[in-house]
Amino acid sequence: MNIPLAKPEILESDIAAVAAVLRSSRLSQGPVLRAFEEALASYLKVDHVVAINSGTSALQLALLALRIGDGDEVILPSFSFMAVTNAVLAVRAIPVYADIDPRTLNLDAAKVEPLISPKTKAIIAVHTFGHPAQMDQISALARLHGLKVIEDACEALGAETNRRKAGTLGDAGILAFYPNKQITAGEGGALITNSRPLAGLVRSLSNQGRNSSMHWFQHENAGYSYRLSDINCALGLQQLSRIDDILNKREILAGWYRDLLQDDNNNKDVKCYRDYPNVKISWFAFPVLLPEGVRQRDRDEIWRQLKKSGIECGRYFPPAHLQPVVRKFPFRCGDLSTTVDLAQRLLCLPFFHSLEHDSIRFICKSLSAALDEQIGLMQLQNVAGE
Repeated sequence: MNIPLAKPEILESDIAAVAAVLRSSRLSQGPVLRAFEEALASYLKVDHVVAINSGTSALQLALLALRIGDGDEVILPSFSFMAVTNAVLAVRAIPVYADIDPRTLNLDAAKVEPLISPKTKAIIAVHTFGHPAQMDQISALARLHGLKVIEDACEALGAETNRRKAGTLGDAGILAFYPNKQITAGEGGALITNSRPLAGLVRSLSNQGRNSSMHWFQHENAGYSYRLSDINCALGLQQLSRIDDILNKREILAGWYRDLLQDDNNNKDVKCYRDYPNVKISWFAFPVLLPEGVRQRDRDEIWRQLKKSGIECGRYFPPAHLQPVVRKFPFRCGDLSTTVDLAQRLLCLPFFHSLEHDSIRFICKSLSAALDEQIGLMQLQNVAGE
């Protein structure tokens, strides 16, 4: 067996669409870019989508467009991909880390409010692994304190809460199309919003500060070269056209994992996402929480054993507040004990469209064997220590 952690699904129709752009004279800033943006806006039921070269860039531009910068505080989860912190640091704002809800791995709204200060300007809610965050509570807090809300939905295209798509509930939402995502454009991201001024400013900032109504060599803002090519957009547009089938397939894969994990006695203490009312998960990955008492070194040994069996797993996410780079900048945090505990026990199992039932059965049995062996070693070590 050789099972990767993630693998994009590229069809002949995807290749043909990209080739058609390559044969055209418009490789960038052309009609396919606009078609991709319009298709995303239609799917998400939002007014404006701006395609950008990455989700990280889109997040940075959202912060800049919302006038968040030097010395402003932004509340975010430490349990998130480092890109979220990097975007905050890039605009010279101060990260303020709040703890997560162990059931969803997202910001715990109850842990956010005590961290709000006069310097707080925004909350970044990350829809981790495609599970929607507590947007009702977070939005209510933001309204109460006059804060902006940015949704990082880079892992959550198609996720829903109360039948509204993740990324459409705040002042701005962020998407990403890296090859491990539900749909890919090879690279790329997007900002989504219902605010015309915000979308216009982000579009300008992403294109060297140009204004669409001005001459190409006139620049209204100090901007960046964060454009996304029509080549990328052609791939993204094709993949978006089958998004419902993709999400349905990933839902089936998650169901297979849940059933097979429950069928194995050794895996019964392994926890995975539960179903909650009015929540639709868009399965970016399949995270499992190893039993209590498992430490990071135990988790890492299980990861190594699975790797020897040909199974690639992900050790997501090392807490951002413990990253060496963050120590070079000012930051604040609350009690992050849940973040630290869960981060060392979490393992993401292989997850991609073409994964087969037999492969998932092999993964679950291999996890069971590795977990059984490691727990046995832990018990022997405990006896020796006594």
